[in-house]
Amino acid sequence: MARVKPKRHNIRVDMTAMTDVSFLLLTFFILTAQFAKPDVETITTPSSISEKLLPDASLMTILSTPDGKFYFTPVENGSERMQLLDNMGEKYGMKFTDPEKAAFSQVQAIGVPMNQLKGFLNLPDEDRKAYKSPTGIPMDSANAQLIDWVQQSLAVNPDYKLAIKGDTQTKYPKVKALFEGLRDIDFLKFWLITSQETAQE
Repeated sequence: MARVKPKRHNIRVDMTAMTDVSFLLLTFFILTAQFAKPDVETITTPSSISEKLLPDASLMTILSTPDGKFYFTPVENGSERMQLLDNMGEKYGMKFTDPEKAAFSQVQAIGVPMNQLKGFLNLPDEDRKAYKSPTGIPMDSANAQLIDWVQQSLAVNPDYKLAIKGDTQTKYPKVKALFEGLRDIDFLKFWLITSQETAQE
């Protein structure tokens, strides 16, 4: 007597739930991702094998270009930025209008001396974003405005942290002047931003 073969049933996997989860995760990552803003000028950082990460919050940044110009990026907190601008205005005997304060809250980086700051803030938005400073913020023994930006930021919030992003072509005397200025205000802990280099086996 012949054996009866059981009828084969096709296995059907319902992918609806997995598709829903995939799209939810994709949407979550898109909405929460923070995109890095491009630097105001092209900076080629030195490489290192350090794997330490920069702090996420309360970080101010100094950029040093190949030709030795300095830019300062304040912390992004709006109200604290306003207090920083007021502090710098008081130190340099300047008053800022409400439109200038609004512009300051939106700038990516400051790269002009204090006597040119009002003119920079009064530029149209597009011109201000595309502006390349011919001088940068002064930083030498006779005029250390860059250190004043750091010091007045710390007066707003002593918990601020500092990262320095220098170009491989920046001349050492410029960087030395910055480090000496930070030493003079007793601010000795900061990060140096580098590009990742693969460790040699």
